[in-house]
Amino acid sequence: MKNLSKRIAFISEHASPLASLGGVDSGGQNVYVDRLARQLTRYGYQVDVFTRKDNPDLPDVVELYDGVRVIHITAGPEQQVRKEDLLSLMDEFTVNMISFIEEKDIKYELIHAHFFMSALVAADIKKSLDIPFVVTFHALGKVRRIHQKEADKFPDTRFAIEERIMQEADRVIAECPQDYDDFTELYDAPEQKIATIPCGVDLQDFYPIDRMVARMVLGWDQNEKVILQLGRMVKRKGIANVIKALAILSEKSDSSIRLVIVGGESDVPDAAITPEIGRLRELAEGLGVADKVTFAGRKNRDQLKFYYNAADVFVSTPWYEPFGMTPLEAMACGTPVIGSKVGGIKFSVADGETGFLVPPKNPEALADKLDALLSNATLNDELRENAIERVKNEFTWDIIAGQMTRLYNQITSVILDGDDNGQDLQLVEKNFHRLAEATRKTERMLSTEVLEASKVVVKCLLAKGKVMACGNGGSASDAQHFVGELVGHFMMNERPGLSAIALTADTSVITALGNDFGYDQIFARQVEALAEKNDVLIGISTSGNSGNVIEAFKEAHKKDVTCIGILGKGGGELKELSDIALVVPSSNTQTVQEMHIHLIHTICELVEQQLFIKNKVALPE
Repeated sequence: MKNLSKRIAFISEHASPLASLGGVDSGGQNVYVDRLARQLTRYGYQVDVFTRKDNPDLPDVVELYDGVRVIHITAGPEQQVRKEDLLSLMDEFTVNMISFIEEKDIKYELIHAHFFMSALVAADIKKSLDIPFVVTFHALGKVRRIHQKEADKFPDTRFAIEERIMQEADRVIAECPQDYDDFTELYDAPEQKIATIPCGVDLQDFYPIDRMVARMVLGWDQNEKVILQLGRMVKRKGIANVIKALAILSEKSDSSIRLVIVGGESDVPDAAITPEIGRLRELAEGLGVADKVTFAGRKNRDQLKFYYNAADVFVSTPWYEPFGMTPLEAMACGTPVIGSKVGGIKFSVADGETGFLVPPKNPEALADKLDALLSNATLNDELRENAIERVKNEFTWDIIAGQMTRLYNQITSVILDGDDNGQDLQLVEKNFHRLAEATRKTERMLSTEVLEASKVVVKCLLAKGKVMACGNGGSASDAQHFVGELVGHFMMNERPGLSAIALTADTSVITALGNDFGYDQIFARQVEALAEKNDVLIGISTSGNSGNVIEAFKEAHKKDVTCIGILGKGGGELKELSDIALVVPSSNTQTVQEMHIHLIHTICELVEQQLFIKNKVALPE
């Protein structure tokens, strides 16, 4: 027996870990609850999973694993009810769950709610029993409404409930950076309450198998190129997009290509039971590819590894996706993934490294990437190895459970140790979250500009020009750091020094100029004396309004010198004076400075790559 010294409750009102997967209301959340609960027992937790009783034959309590129980709570009729119709049953769920806890005299340290209705139950239980709770939403009502519009059958009251939960939960768990953005931008969630912890994959369930062997198990043709689509059979999953891409690909390729679609409400595909199958079959017939599309029906998890391994490529192009576990499962098996550039998929799939990202609802873009992967065995093998490593290093359920355990401990230690400790922990978390948020926004806004800045520096150095850098205070140190990386080396040890000078480094010049001409002129005077036409001036300012950097840029423009501003807080006056402005999207000085160092390091690495690899500047013998 395991030493299970801590007790927590999961609430997953519609997604039981006992349910069969692939149906309309059975998918990633069921797996998430099951695998996380099981892994948490390794960290000393005993987990009770509370879910709605939807069958009169279900026992009240099921021992799922050593340390994990599933507890069926009566709420409404003991039969299947669409999750869109469950909200009115949550009051009864709450009352009966509280009764169970009190009758059994169970002391839970914490509740982890899954989905907004479970979180509503958890919030009401917190009021009644004072048990803290965290929530993984798995999907958000406002995001769903944006994409599904009138097809979304959840009531509008969902939005207000989610807004309430964002404020009352002890922590809200973002499964990917997009979740974080949606929490803060759509729901005004307090940043210090958000913890980003992704989904995971079980490497005992999903692992590489020789493709030939996997195809023998399934009885597949060894010579066909196989595209796999696997998941819930609902319109928003974008399966129609894959069929359309197959039609485009079939027109320009002579290869024998097959699309295998796994999922549905029954083991044998049946359009009467799963209407989406009927709609997709009609689409395939209309596009002339019905003979290339195979519907495989619902499959048990112990069968799925053979499907992933037998495929040449896995495709998942939903309209939106809170996280998406199937891409991780495919990657764990070593199958490259082409996924929508949305939600969690654009976080889990490394574009160009473990697969490709494409816009949703764009079959032409998908067909292009499918063609690239299916026609290039070397590329397929490279992505395969990268996919396996990425999952092992970042997305196993053991890693995720460890992160979740640390989060649970933070919450419970605050309760046990008092407010002082809690405030300190919140400060630590707030700073990490703030930097993570700034990093994500900077990536979205400045990736192209950072690349352009590096090219300008390379052009300058190839033309025998020099890089000058300046700034004040911490930015002065950053300027010297930048120059030190160029003159010395960054990633490449054996390469020549590059021509660069920090205008902040000569204290004799700076003090003389400050005394004789005024502090605003200390950099402008040096630019006047040293700058030549092919040079680049880099000005670093967290505010964008440093007077002496402004004057230096004005002087640089007189001499036809290119100016790059590394800035913050909107960019200030320097933004308009910069030929390239890298403005960190933050008003916090500390965060801007931290991002400036990251930008400097990125530019240095790009400069080395472009100079000595792409432009083949001679390296020392």
